[in-house]
Amino acid sequence: MARALYIHWPFCAKKCPYCDFNSHVRDGVDVPAWQAALIADMRAEAAVAGGETLTSIFFGGGTPSLMPPALVAALLAEAERLWGFAQGIEITLEANPSSVETAKFAALAQAGINRVSLGVQSLDDDELRFLGRLHGADEALAALETAQRHFARVSFDMIYALPGHTPDLWEARLARALGFGTGHMSLYQLTIEPGTRFASDVRRGRLVPLGDDEAAALFDITQTMTAAAGLPAYETSNHARDGEESRHNLAYWRYQDYAGIGPGAHGRRGAVATVRHKKPENFLAAVAAQGDGIVEARDLAVSDQAAEALLMGLRLAEGVDLAALSARFGLTRAGLIEEAALARLSGLGLMWADGTRIGVMPQGRALLDSLLAEVVADTLVAA
Repeated sequence: MARALYIHWPFCAKKCPYCDFNSHVRDGVDVPAWQAALIADMRAEAAVAGGETLTSIFFGGGTPSLMPPALVAALLAEAERLWGFAQGIEITLEANPSSVETAKFAALAQAGINRVSLGVQSLDDDELRFLGRLHGADEALAALETAQRHFARVSFDMIYALPGHTPDLWEARLARALGFGTGHMSLYQLTIEPGTRFASDVRRGRLVPLGDDEAAALFDITQTMTAAAGLPAYETSNHARDGEESRHNLAYWRYQDYAGIGPGAHGRRGAVATVRHKKPENFLAAVAAQGDGIVEARDLAVSDQAAEALLMGLRLAEGVDLAALSARFGLTRAGLIEEAALARLSGLGLMWADGTRIGVMPQGRALLDSLLAEVVADTLVAA
């Protein structure tokens, strides 16, 4: 049963590079209609995925920090009525560091938000323009200061391994970021995804990405500096002080059930993967017609579940417990991992094994995808 709840708010204030389709952009949103639809969707999900109190709620989007605080409060009140809240529940809201959104932080904190995740990405104006962000460095710093004033827990992200990033430059950038004293940071290497503007620029010779060795050197700097600052990596790209790990994301990485509410939201309940209608109009129509926004509820094969649990869990510094996975999915240890590959990678200092637990060593995290391809059982990958 779900102990984590994800609520997706699909709207942005204006067209931006992060919207998947134009219908995300609205001059005005019928808030009462959306409140009714989201609550109906929530009630339908709780009817089949209730029974345990919630330990985390995450508002994502879109631009969820532009949600009216009264709507946030209403959704939280309904979630508490349906599921109940565990003591110390983590309630996170994603926010872009714009002055419009920052102005709502006080009211959002009063509505019940106690953690915010800021999409800072860089503290350099040229880099922000390169990344297609709509905010500047000064705006990001002001948002960070305001967030720390209103929320007990604050996280922000940075992107590195950009063209021109040298070890000295990234070390200075990261030292400045760590100096703000937040308890959580997400530090992502720039990746060139197919079909993006970056991929097109690489193909045309307008952009020369860093080489693998250069990026690996920056990754090593990241691990060393964050650990020294008391924010070691608990997941490949996520760093936190002890006790300030993102509880919501841990639910994903530990392959626990979570309810996904709102347009485009994904969820897991046992062996069923749920997907809500992505387009806002289709979501509203589905809620009106069937009582929920689900477009697909797909049964997952045991092999798919086991593979996902391994691929997600091995991202964590804590690794995975193979005995627990064997009991959960009815598979032998040999049905989960390739023992010879694990022994070889452990001998190279890239993975570790301790009884029934296995994991990836810090020096192996930069090679995670390659390690997973070797160590996850061929029968799971083939399935």
